[in-house]
Amino acid sequence: MGVEVRHWGRLDDGRPVQLATLSNGRGFEAKISDFGARIVSILAPDRDGIPGETVLGFAALEDYLTDAYRAAGPYFGATVGRYANRIGGARFTLDGKEYRLAANEGTNQLHGGPVGFNQAVWTMTPLVGEIGVRLIHHSPDGDQGFPGTVSVSLEVVVASDANTLILRYCATTDRPTHINLTTHPYFNLATGVERTIHEHEVTVLADHYTPADDACIPMGDIVTVLGGPLNLTAPRSLGAIIDRPAPGMRGLNHNYVLGDQSADTPRHAATLSHAATGRRLEVWTTEPGLQVYSGGYLPELQGRNGEQITPSAGVCLETQHFPDSPNQPNFPTTRREPDTPYRSQTELRYSAD
Repeated sequence: MGVEVRHWGRLDDGRPVQLATLSNGRGFEAKISDFGARIVSILAPDRDGIPGETVLGFAALEDYLTDAYRAAGPYFGATVGRYANRIGGARFTLDGKEYRLAANEGTNQLHGGPVGFNQAVWTMTPLVGEIGVRLIHHSPDGDQGFPGTVSVSLEVVVASDANTLILRYCATTDRPTHINLTTHPYFNLATGVERTIHEHEVTVLADHYTPADDACIPMGDIVTVLGGPLNLTAPRSLGAIIDRPAPGMRGLNHNYVLGDQSADTPRHAATLSHAATGRRLEVWTTEPGLQVYSGGYLPELQGRNGEQITPSAGVCLETQHFPDSPNQPNFPTTRREPDTPYRSQTELRYSAD
């Protein structure tokens, strides 16, 4: 029980990388790296009390640095920013000035650009009085085209009395800018070499979503899911959704609307369950949106225990503000001022039936 920090390796440029193990002594354990403020592993017990891996990733740092991984860019477990998800045209206008951002998905920007927060080595220190670590990153004015100097803090905590991983975000800026942060694990509650998410059930407590074009850029509308193929308000098999995707999509890659603004305390956003192991994951968040991505564009890689990672090997439940909010005036604002810090909390609550 507690926090253990060890040297994990070095990046290509020689920078050292650390790995922290957080354990509550109940069979629940998370591994966090300062490289990209990354969730490397989450072990959670099944119905028989046997811990098993529940996120995609690698055992060795070197596997996150291969040409194949970098070319695919799946963001396994990384914290992404300054702006999670997409900004259309890699540009926005703020106070009458247009800012051109670094594009990394065609003409759009995804997850903060080609050198986003996922590429940084954050400063990581153990927390006092909690089973957790604090990670800090400073982003200079003009970073990837964004205005303002931004300082980001992420606290990752394992609850001592529950199998819960808590993510607490805070960011400050010295001038008006846009900020939207999330962490990007791919969940798979089954354990084994041959595993996909087809046998999982998902529920999303949202009856609206933001329709998007073929590049996943929202068109500005907020539309009901009720009566349509994207309705997840009752448990649905991910396999059925993946095998019969919505037109033009490889399964799910949609932003669900949890509310019209950020919440003061975390609200229940989604549930993922796996009948064979009994594992259940509830996602709670203060964020107004949830991007559900069923991994349809995952590359073929080999995971930590020799399992083959292929499309549909994991599902992302990314708590966030809506995609392209800087260009969509009717979406909840992502604008931040020097006197209004960005704050957000997400909780990953594990249990077993």
